[in-house]
Amino acid sequence: MNQEMFRSLPWPFEGDAFPPALGVVVMRTVLDGARPALQVLHDPEGGWAIADGESDPNAHGALIATHIWHVVAADPSLTQLAAMPPGMQADRLTVDAPWEFRSFSWDE
Repeated sequence: MNQEMFRSLPWPFEGDAFPPALGVVVMRTVLDGARPALQVLHDPEGGWAIADGESDPNAHGALIATHIWHVVAADPSLTQLAAMPPGMQADRLTVDAPWEFRSFSWDE
């Protein structure tokens, strides 16, 4: 599927579902299935990021931009986060643990 990808799209999303054209910055460890998604950020500007909560996201080659549906297809539990407002971060200890929410700003 060759579809345009957008860094951010108007929020709230229709039906509280991630739009297929939404882009996300994701750790390669999550995208390739080596580690679970344990951290999700909806930044104040509307961008999204998904991390494994352990590896260094600043390491060379650790991140890639892709459509969010690639990550959600591998981990459908992420769908519940589509309603998370900008400026929030969700964390969980394991894939079976509940998400814990906190506010996020780039000043942290």
